[in-house]
Amino acid sequence: MSCRDKRRIEDDTNCVADILRQIVDAQDDIVDDDCDIGCEQSIQDLRGDTTAPNSLDTVPVLLYCECKPFRGFGARNDQQRTVLDSFFFRVNSIDDNNCATLEILRDPSDTHTGYPDPTKQKTANLRATGICITVDLECFCHVTCLPAINALS
Repeated sequence: MSCRDKRRIEDDTNCVADILRQIVDAQDDIVDDDCDIGCEQSIQDLRGDTTAPNSLDTVPVLLYCECKPFRGFGARNDQQRTVLDSFFFRVNSIDDNNCATLEILRDPSDTHTGYPDPTKQKTANLRATGICITVDLECFCHVTCLPAINALS
């Protein structure tokens, strides 16, 4: 099903949702092809399939809606209710209706907001912010995975 096709076919699948479910499963496992970089490689690295056991806990994702990078917004629970934005997320959960809870990932040293595109945002030290948003995965047509990282500690 394409991004623009609003019809739902009974046996149709959502490839973005399927990949994000795999990421959630892999991330949950570690808490208690031929590509050097990509979703499959990042999932394998997270699970430790390709390396010795590690402290990786997150596959950062970049999502696209109508072929444009999706940027999420959320507010910190501080006195100023500081609003942060990011193109990069940790998938925390996905329900049976393909609604996902995404946690905003940011480099703590990056104080800039409003980047015009994801290539401008700092990604060297992405960390979980504790700010979560809920999205409908039916709205996305593309997912890009960054290499697995340790974002929770």
